[in-house]
Amino acid sequence: MSTTTQSHRSLWLMVCAGAIILMITMGVRNSLGLYIQPISQSTSVNIASISLALAVGQFLWGTIQPIAGALADRYGSRPILLLGMAILISGLVLVPLWTNSFGLMVSLGVLSAIGSGIGSFSVLMGAVAQHITPQMRGNATGILNAGGSFGQVVFSPLIQVLIKTVGWMQSLWVVAAITLSTIPLIFAATKPKSAPSALAQDNSGIGLKQTVINALQNRDYLLLHLGFFTCGFHVAFLVTHLPGEVAICGLNAKVAGWSLAIIGLANVAGSLLAGRWVSRYRSKYILFWMYAIRVVFVLWFINMPREPWVFYVFAIGIGFTFLATVPPTATLVGKLFGIRYLATLFGLTLFSHQIGGFLGAYLGGVSMVEFGDYRWMWYADMVLAAVAALIHLPIREAKITPNHV
Repeated sequence: MSTTTQSHRSLWLMVCAGAIILMITMGVRNSLGLYIQPISQSTSVNIASISLALAVGQFLWGTIQPIAGALADRYGSRPILLLGMAILISGLVLVPLWTNSFGLMVSLGVLSAIGSGIGSFSVLMGAVAQHITPQMRGNATGILNAGGSFGQVVFSPLIQVLIKTVGWMQSLWVVAAITLSTIPLIFAATKPKSAPSALAQDNSGIGLKQTVINALQNRDYLLLHLGFFTCGFHVAFLVTHLPGEVAICGLNAKVAGWSLAIIGLANVAGSLLAGRWVSRYRSKYILFWMYAIRVVFVLWFINMPREPWVFYVFAIGIGFTFLATVPPTATLVGKLFGIRYLATLFGLTLFSHQIGGFLGAYLGGVSMVEFGDYRWMWYADMVLAAVAALIHLPIREAKITPNHV
């Protein structure tokens, strides 16, 4: 076997290890909505308070992304990821031990969110992008993102079963134990700070501070932020409150668990395809169609009877685009500014994503308390998705050529 072949294989192993880490951190994070009803029923904490904790978690998950990205750009990804896993595990362990509004805010809203955020897209994509060839980046980001989506496939039904069999408290400790498996994977997915990388070809000599200033003055980058804000609103609302939508329809809780799993499974396909498409089509058009598809499926869903099959079909359609927006968004950031500070710059877009996520999670709880259902949230989701589709079209992106990936 040639040295080039061995190097190529080791890079793909790095990508796969990163995908498994993202599978665990995103799987845990996107399944926490399943705990709203059990915690509310067994404690004195109401749904709105738990929703607020998860909404704060959505915001902090985004807030930590550029911070973790900047630290990883400076000190290397490995120590930052190890720190993140320690914080995530401590948050999961603490939830059953501190079951009041403030305790849940600390464990679910702060520690779990920060830990899973550190072990998420910005740091992992930045770590991988710096060591792979430009030709690999589209497929690599697709595989990483598919790992995060597959986490929902695995963890949503698993947590649903654990809650039923051992109770919600013990289930969190089981999930914390599973999260420990990320430790050896972090060493496989990252290289020491001093390891050679592909940075030189993308480094123009501009420092991090000036790069961020330039980015925040760039119209195209700001449009990406606005689009990703909508994505965050949509994703957070669904993962947090789809179980509540199932409950108010009088359906079995299994429908919620399987719907979330189907969303994740559909997004595996969507992510892998998005990773391939970014090397063939302009990313702004991919994003336009993804947001437009969301409008169509939400409109269909709110006009259909609330039967289990409707939830499952909706999960397939909406899941295809769920987090598949990540590869084209990350690709556009890389095209605009290179990969030297991709972890930081993509982390900033994720911050905007989670401002939307905060509103999606929190306002969903407010809607439930004030109106007894989520109808106004579905309307808002459609309007925002339609706007997001349109604002990507003016982004200035060069046409794809055979040698441009």
